[in-house]
Amino acid sequence: KKIIFFLQQDGKLTNFELAEKIGLSPSPCLRRVKTLEQKGLITGYTAIIDEIAYGYPVTAFVSLRLENQTDQILKSFEKEITSLDAVMDCWLVTGNRDYLLRVVATDLKDYEIFMREELTKVTGIASIETNFALGRIKTENNLPLNS
Repeated sequence: KKIIFFLQQDGKLTNFELAEKIGLSPSPCLRRVKTLEQKGLITGYTAIIDEIAYGYPVTAFVSLRLENQTDQILKSFEKEITSLDAVMDCWLVTGNRDYLLRVVATDLKDYEIFMREELTKVTGIASIETNFALGRIKTENNLPLNS
């Protein structure tokens, strides 16, 4: 858990730096990191990008309801939605909607084009409801370090 905690803080730590932080020598530290990767706990390393600075200041949360929830329609929807670049997250949810998406756009016109030319063409969607984010209060990329 300490390895994961420190790698979440700084994924660019060298093995030596990480070993020092967790109180191990470099060899066992590297073995443990490799084991975490092989077991799928660590799935990759990436840079965290500021969406606004990168040119995507508009964030929309899109709730979708499907026409029905057969296994075939769910699988088809999920396959199609994963191909849409503007969709950052897609969650299967409970309640009166089936999916919740987080979508980024350069401006409202860009979002409108995404809606008209991409999202509405995804098979099986019965209704779409969009809420635009006015501001970000908290984003956490790191899981808590629980004992």
